Amino acid sequence: MLSAEKISRYEAKCRRYRLDLINLLHKIQTGHPGGSLSAVEIMTILYHEILNVDPQNPDKPDRDIFILGKGHAAPILYLVLADLGFFPKEWLATLRQLGTCLQGHPCARKLAGVDLSTGPLGLGISAAVGRAVAAKLDRTPEYVYLLMGDGEIQEGIVWEAAMAAAKYKLDNLIAVIDDNGVQLDGRIDDIMPLGDIKAKWTAFGWQVENADGHDLLDLHDKLTRARTLKCGKPVMILAKTVKGKGVSFMEGQSSWHGKPILAAEHAAALKELEAK
Repeated sequence: MLSAEKISRYEAKCRRYRLDLINLLHKIQTGHPGGSLSAVEIMTILYHEILNVDPQNPDKPDRDIFILGKGHAAPILYLVLADLGFFPKEWLATLRQLGTCLQGHPCARKLAGVDLSTGPLGLGISAAVGRAVAAKLDRTPEYVYLLMGDGEIQEGIVWEAAMAAAKYKLDNLIAVIDDNGVQLDGRIDDIMPLGDIKAKWTAFGWQVENADGHDLLDLHDKLTRARTLKCGKPVMILAKTVKGKGVSFMEGQSSWHGKPILAAEHAAALKELEAK
């Protein structure tokens, strides 16, 4: 379990990440705030507590692999990577600019710490299955972690990969769904209802756990347990979240999937976040 001191420290980090994200996306007037804000706690616990990665040796052979299936949430990935020292924080100001290493979606060819270039939804789980199979064949110790969006699992390719992961008993594959209920142009239930997500993944042969995606202790406990299960199944953690979490006028709003943050909105968001 996380100590009270660590929880307090990570809560402060989450506030800082949200402030930095709002400032950054306001400055560049582009990017995806909603799905980045919903994933802050997930990314914080993964990178600060769970993943076996080394900023000083980002390509070390026995590292864990992290794949951001919902590649549009690149801003929160970059903030965490910079905080850990994978690249200088000064680079953040170049996000989505011409010639930058910090593309609008992660690019493995351009940035240390990115294991797979993502953007097309559904791509991440297919690559994650391949990496996990390779690790099994090579008898290497790494785990493969994947963060997907709930809208992303409307893609048919996701379910083909899910079947393969169960067939090959990939208990070195741990996936998290950022289950915020909202996608690019509306609510999931209005666009393509997913029904009982837990029952679906269970039926496809996965070990499924529920988590509060904004509760650091719950996330830590579920992710730690997933690493020790060794149940002969891939593990799926359904993390219930709020799109735009932390900024009231962004919360649950599909319009903030990808939208410039104007001056008045920027000031209002900062006021809220700084008061917490």
